[in-house]
Amino acid sequence: MDRILRNAMVYRPSGFAKNDLLIRNGSIERIAPQLPPLEGVSEFDMSGCCIVPGLVDVHVHFREPGFSCKETIRTGSLAAAHGGYTTVCTMPNLNPAPDTVEHLERQLEIIRRDAVIHVIPYGTITMEEEGRELSDMEGMAPFVAGFSDDGRGVQDREMMRAAMKKAKALDRIIAAHCEVNALLTGGWIHDGEYAKAHGHRGICSESEWGEVARDVELAGETGVRYHACHISTKESVDIIRRARAEGVDVTCETGPHYLVLCDRDLQEDGRFKMNPPLRGAEDREALIEGILDGTVGMIATDHAPHEAEAKSRGLERSAMGVVGLETAFAVMYTHFVKTGRITLEKLVELMSVNPAKRFGIGSFLEEGQAADLAVFDLSREWVVKPEEFLSKGRATPFEGETLFGRCVLTLVGGEEAWNEKA
Repeated sequence: MDRILRNAMVYRPSGFAKNDLLIRNGSIERIAPQLPPLEGVSEFDMSGCCIVPGLVDVHVHFREPGFSCKETIRTGSLAAAHGGYTTVCTMPNLNPAPDTVEHLERQLEIIRRDAVIHVIPYGTITMEEEGRELSDMEGMAPFVAGFSDDGRGVQDREMMRAAMKKAKALDRIIAAHCEVNALLTGGWIHDGEYAKAHGHRGICSESEWGEVARDVELAGETGVRYHACHISTKESVDIIRRARAEGVDVTCETGPHYLVLCDRDLQEDGRFKMNPPLRGAEDREALIEGILDGTVGMIATDHAPHEAEAKSRGLERSAMGVVGLETAFAVMYTHFVKTGRITLEKLVELMSVNPAKRFGIGSFLEEGQAADLAVFDLSREWVVKPEEFLSKGRATPFEGETLFGRCVLTLVGGEEAWNEKA
């Protein structure tokens, strides 16, 4: 549908400004303070709302093929659209894992059939994510956002070096889940105050930052474009900050839950269990400082849905992972923009502009670009009710919280992927 969106505060690199948007043939044709009516073009008054480039999440789990009881491409992409996302990158811990072109095609076929937004998969780094043999990186390179063995750290240094060299030659990103298996010792939450007080087995911070340090060193050596997934510790922030200052081509992401919560907020409930775990208050503050100084350049949800039974076994026995696509923008807006810690423009950079630029995906809110955008009513106050999610997953640590900022419309190529009024 061709349309004019009127009277919204529209994201511009110089700051938000009141504008109209003309969308025709799937693209943004014109952005101007006041556009004339056009025959055959529908008009929609967006007074009181802001329009932003479609959000981009470089770390989600849509579970298909292999685990459709937890999520599907269809339900995951609907949830993403509900949250204002127009492009996401799906992690490869699937069955079959996308480690060859043939296996990857199984996923791509489902995406072409069922996705309501742009869904770009990762290929694995190693065959079956087992760390013993490199995947068919060369064959998959034209079709993937990058390479990751998400859910497992690549334990062998020489294997990671070989992967980085191959990814460098292919001009693709290595997006690493950083975890030293030998340091996990069977833990399930952070080895901090809550674990000690409640008799839980902890996961030490070094299990993350130890592998971050190794990978950053290898990235400097090989020149690969390296991205550290879901960092959660103060040491990881420091390592990446130093590496960036030294010219290493490294970026990183963290999630809203690591920026808002810490292990003091834990409850004996599976909706607080994720990997990496919620860390200490000092880690949370270091992540926030990393957001403020640009060390942490992206917000990603690590949207990881599970069936209800798998999340109903408490902290110790529940599956790792929480959902986040339908709450991420509002959580960040409520806790960081409304409180004055960051600007709305900065939030758009973290959740759209920066990941789009780094991974070469998504669209920008400019004339001539695809009309991939989201409309938010920032004054809307709402309570997080998981039963209203479009995702199959319901486990969120923000259940019951009152938030501000509601996505009312998501367009992908000018077509409605989500419309609150539909």
